[in-house]
Amino acid sequence: MVWQIDNATLDPRGSWDRIGATELLVQWTAVDGTAYVPTTDLPVAAQLPDWKRISTEPWARDVILGLAGRFDERAARGDIVNLVAASEGLSRLPTPLNVVGWYFPVEIDPTWAEAPGLAPLLSNLPRPLWISVYDSANVGPDALVDGLIKWLPQDVGVFFQDGVGVHAREAHVARHYADVMSTRLGKHRVRIIAEAFRPKVGGGFRSATPGEIKPQVRAYDGYQVYLFDGPHYVTEGLISQLAPSR
Repeated sequence: MVWQIDNATLDPRGSWDRIGATELLVQWTAVDGTAYVPTTDLPVAAQLPDWKRISTEPWARDVILGLAGRFDERAARGDIVNLVAASEGLSRLPTPLNVVGWYFPVEIDPTWAEAPGLAPLLSNLPRPLWISVYDSANVGPDALVDGLIKWLPQDVGVFFQDGVGVHAREAHVARHYADVMSTRLGKHRVRIIAEAFRPKVGGGFRSATPGEIKPQVRAYDGYQVYLFDGPHYVTEGLISQLAPSR
């Protein structure tokens, strides 16, 4: 399960383990200069998540901890050096969580010409380290991986955002992307973020229906799949319809 922290979801609660979730990807622990963990390096939010309680949840047995990011993608890409510096500090903070990896939450796509400049900066962050990748320009999986291979350190893993939630592509096409990435980067370096939302009439997004999410996730059989995101879109009602019967 993915959790994108914002002020409306500081207390994530759900039975996501009923649909198989045992690992939590926390999108970030600081966003737009505000930290959601105790630290003296950044201003701290007025209210913090109950990290101790979260560490005991069955859907957070293992945690990939997101570091410093920004809500606005352009702002994040323009502030890489500062975000990496803040991320270094965040990665050293003790937490009650069982942290099995870290995630640098600045997303990569083919339109970002300056992305190769990330390579030396990522060397300052702990391992195992993950970044996320999406194909906004629809260049195709081979061209997408060609760009990554030129600069991405070989010890950094990739979360591929499937684009199904925004109707950028169908799940079987996203599966093909993942297969190409696995072949060329290594299967151990590729995981899939399945968008558990769909556009809503009138603007914004809604939760995917069971009929939408089931075939989407089924298409990724064999991969580690993370639903984006639990607190906002994977509701108890949806879980009840997706969970296997007793």
